[in-house]
Amino acid sequence: MSYKVVEEFEQALSEYTGAPYVVTTNSCSMALMLALAWDTKMSGQLVRFPTRTYCSAPMAAINVGMNVWFEDFEWRGEYEIYPTCVWDSARRFTSGMYRKGQMQCVSFQTSKILGLEQGGAILHDNKEADEWLRRARFDGRLNASEKVPKQVGWHAYLSPSVAALGIQKLACLPRDNPDQIVDFPDLSLLDIWN
Repeated sequence: MSYKVVEEFEQALSEYTGAPYVVTTNSCSMALMLALAWDTKMSGQLVRFPTRTYCSAPMAAINVGMNVWFEDFEWRGEYEIYPTCVWDSARRFTSGMYRKGQMQCVSFQTSKILGLEQGGAILHDNKEADEWLRRARFDGRLNASEKVPKQVGWHAYLSPSVAALGIQKLACLPRDNPDQIVDFPDLSLLDIWN
């Protein structure tokens, strides 16, 4: 199966969400990590997470050199990782959801709205960030034909078979989808953040 289908899936996601650029990844956790890594001036800075979120979200920030603090606040579908422009939108996926000037990271995992076996994406409108993010998710290369990496990256490319399934499911997805609500444990009580 050709990698071209990944580009076709990204285009379909762009049309559905309203985001000018879409960079798919193998998970929402990787999408969060890459989006946070893009803003290198944030390395070493404190970023805020809700006390009740999925554990890999603050882990993504720590893995790119940020420090986390937890605040007890209610959120629905998505929340901003303050003070960045990155949003954890893993529990929201609906048409026209893109917010201008932001990087919204969505999830396609089995239990999520699109319900693929894996995958995530960064919805954004930053042309300069777009090339960096594309290289970052594919071992520092834009595609498989580019043999030599031009930057340090991760191995986080969405497989063509998942992208093909995503195109099929997206074609049947309603335009309006309610946010998913999950009762996460209070992460601020865990010792692992120290």
